[in-house]
Amino acid sequence: MSEIDPTDHALATIASILEPEPVLVVRQTETEIVVAGEREHLASDEQADIDEPRALDDHPVVEEQPLVPEHTDADGYSKVGPGPMVAIRLKWTVHRGDDGQYYVHETIGEQSAPVVSGPMTSEAAVHFVDVQEDEAQRRFELLRSEIAGRSSLADYERKGEA
Repeated sequence: MSEIDPTDHALATIASILEPEPVLVVRQTETEIVVAGEREHLASDEQADIDEPRALDDHPVVEEQPLVPEHTDADGYSKVGPGPMVAIRLKWTVHRGDDGQYYVHETIGEQSAPVVSGPMTSEAAVHFVDVQEDEAQRRFELLRSEIAGRSSLADYERKGEA
């Protein structure tokens, strides 16, 4: 059995970072709704709604809902950082201690020992997890754009255009 070359893993990681994320495109035509290339025909009553022109003052009513459902109990609240490999992905989980305070366990990968932050209130623990995840996402995007910039510069130089 042959060994797997470590550069294969590195190249796969870089490729997964540089791959564009799929985009969902939704548009409504007169007789059908097109969702990313798939067509869905409308029922006759839905077609009648489309055929009737709406008045300018007629605004659809949309209930405001948070993008992320509120977590009533901080115990078990968890977020996972970005990244192409589970072995290096960060995870933050809030746990309630025996003293009633909340602690955030931060791990890297699945088998690492957690780094514990706390004690803190439930709101502070959830906020801490959200801030850490946002910062990890920001750094990941910065690294991704830097790698993409370097690879495009390398392609440019390779073609002899520099």
